[in-house]
Amino acid sequence: MSTLGAAVAFTGTPERTALREAATAFTRRSVAPHLQEWEDAGALPRELHATTAQAGLLGVGFAEEVGGDGGDLLDSLTVTEGIFDGGGSGGLVASLFTHGIALPHIAAAGDADQVDRFVRPTLAGRTIGSLAITEPDGGSDVASIRTTARRDGDHYVVDGAKTYITSGTRADFVTTAVRTGGAYEPGRGHGGVSLLVVEAGTPGFTVDRRLTKMGWHCSDTAQLSFDGCRVPAANLVGEEGSGFVQIAQQFVVERIGLAVQGYAAAARALDLAAAWCHERETFGKPLAARQVVRHKLVEMRRQVEVARTYTHAVAARHVAGEQVVAEACLAKETAVRTAESVCHEAVQLFGGAGYMHGSEVERHYRDVRLLGIGGGANEVLADLSARLLGYA
Repeated sequence: MSTLGAAVAFTGTPERTALREAATAFTRRSVAPHLQEWEDAGALPRELHATTAQAGLLGVGFAEEVGGDGGDLLDSLTVTEGIFDGGGSGGLVASLFTHGIALPHIAAAGDADQVDRFVRPTLAGRTIGSLAITEPDGGSDVASIRTTARRDGDHYVVDGAKTYITSGTRADFVTTAVRTGGAYEPGRGHGGVSLLVVEAGTPGFTVDRRLTKMGWHCSDTAQLSFDGCRVPAANLVGEEGSGFVQIAQQFVVERIGLAVQGYAAAARALDLAAAWCHERETFGKPLAARQVVRHKLVEMRRQVEVARTYTHAVAARHVAGEQVVAEACLAKETAVRTAESVCHEAVQLFGGAGYMHGSEVERHYRDVRLLGIGGGANEVLADLSARLLGYA
C-alpha cells in the first residue's frame, strides 16, 4: 500500500477510502499512460473533463443541487490524494480541476441562471471555467487590481489585462475580478472590486498568448486582455462591490487544496524513491541496504506524515465551520516545504535517472516549485499569519 493509501485507510471513512481507490484506479487507467504526451502538448484534451465527470470525480465537493457529485472539502481532498497516488501530477490537478476556483463564487451566489449556464455544464465536463485575478502589475495584492468594468446600460465595459491564468487558453468562460467602483487609486483598499463572468468569444476579450512555465506543463496558462469588452450585467456574480469578500472567502479552500497537492506529490515521490532504492543495486547491494539511504527515506516519510496530518486537521476544522485562515496558511507552508524537500531527495536518490526529462520524480520536482508562489506567496502568507496570530 502506498504512503497515502496507508494514511487514508487508517484515518478516513470506508467511503473515502473507496473514493481514493476509485480516483487512483481512474488515474492509472485514463491519465498516467498519456500524461507525458499531454505534458509535451502543453494542455489537457477537453474530452478528459467529460471522462472524469462520467467517473464521478469531477464534481466531488459540489452540491448535487448545482450539478455536483456531493461531498465536502475532505472528499475533494481525498480525490486529489488518489490522483497523485495513481501517477497524476500537480499540473494535471490544476488544469482538470480549475473549476474548483472558477465555480465556488458562482455556486455560492445562488443565481439559478448562472448556475445553469456555467456551473452545471462545467461539472458535467462539457465546458471549462477559469479564474482571472492576477494582473501584470500585481499578484497577491487583490485589492490593487486595475482591470475596470464600467456600467453601460445592461452591460459592463471591461478594460484591462490578466496574467498567469490557469486553463486560460481553453476556458469557455473566465470568472474575472474587476473594479466596478472606478479606476484604481493607491491606498483605496478593496472597495469597488466585483466578479464578472466573461465568456470566450466576447468581442474585445482576447487570449494574448500561452505562457511557457518551468513546471505544470500539461496545465495551459494564459495572458488575457480586455479592450472595450461588453459583458452582460446578468454575468455579475453576487452584488456589485462584493468581489473582494467573495475571493477572500475561497482563499482558505484554495490554500488547503495547494497544501494537499504538496504532501501528495511528496508522498508519491517517496513511494517511487523507496521502490527504486530496493531495485537499484550499486557495488553489489541495493541502495536500501545502506543506512544513509534508509535514514533519508525515514526522514522523507516523517515530513510527509506531519504535513498530511496537519493539513487534514485544518481541513476538518474548516468543514466544521471554524475560522482557520492562519492555520490554512501554516498548512500550505508546511506542505510546500515538505514537497520541495522530499522531491529534491527523491531526484537525488534516483541519480541520473531522476534528472531525465519525462521521469515522474523530475516532473514532481518541477511542479512543486510553484506551490510556494500560487495561492499567496510564502512571504505574503507568513506576514498575514503574523498579523492574525497577534505577532505583528
